[in-house]
Amino acid sequence: MLKLITTVYVCKEKIDFMDLYLKGRTAIVTGASQGLGRAIAKELAIEGVKVFATARNKELLDSFKAEIVSLGGTEPIVFVQDIMMNDGPENIAKAAMPALGHVDILINNAGQSRPVDVVGPEEPWVESVTLDFDRPRQLTQLLLPDMMERRQGVILNLSSSYELRSVNVSAVAKAGLAAWSKALAGQLGRYNIRVNCLQPGLLDTQNVRNIFSNEERKAFAEREIPLGDFGEAQDAANMAAFLVSPRAKYITGIVAPVDGGFRRYAF
Repeated sequence: MLKLITTVYVCKEKIDFMDLYLKGRTAIVTGASQGLGRAIAKELAIEGVKVFATARNKELLDSFKAEIVSLGGTEPIVFVQDIMMNDGPENIAKAAMPALGHVDILINNAGQSRPVDVVGPEEPWVESVTLDFDRPRQLTQLLLPDMMERRQGVILNLSSSYELRSVNVSAVAKAGLAAWSKALAGQLGRYNIRVNCLQPGLLDTQNVRNIFSNEERKAFAEREIPLGDFGEAQDAANMAAFLVSPRAKYITGIVAPVDGGFRRYAF
């Protein structure tokens, strides 16, 4: 019988951890070599999930694998693949299925912020819509038949804020991703397949550090974020692990923000 709570002591402080019942599950995580994808893949592996971690950078993937092994997590499978290639989703699916046996969890994380001028070339639009909408849709569609046959599966799509004050192609594509996810959730519930989106706010990742200096970050956070600072990748990874776990078995079709209150809907 599984224990609901595990108790450990860190520096004489008692900390209780909730069992997410993820041990023995399998997962694909795209964009898993760094940033938010790496944090999510790491959290799952520590929870006992067999993770198929895929990204473009072999060196970073190898370091991720070594990190998980050193921490005593379930050793991940790493697969080098540029998902932007025409056959990227197919290569990932073909490699993951025999390696894992089946896929319980799919986390479509790969993506990149792409601000553009209001009038500009087509190239960034085509590239970003391909990366942020088409590729996750294609990979999901390749894996869905097996999930539907097994009547089991969880899909988590990484969204973004679509309430920006300037045009960002990724945000536009991710808005479409959220709409598609909600529709999928409506159709796939009968197969016991859940589909949700995770909407991270401003997290302390390299992508964000490239935009904000330390001084700008402090001023912006004090002005715009009720909790007073940017979040960490681990904050979103914690939510991701919960949403794909059996603990969230009655949650589907949502967009879950992890943003310290940054979003503004009514003011």
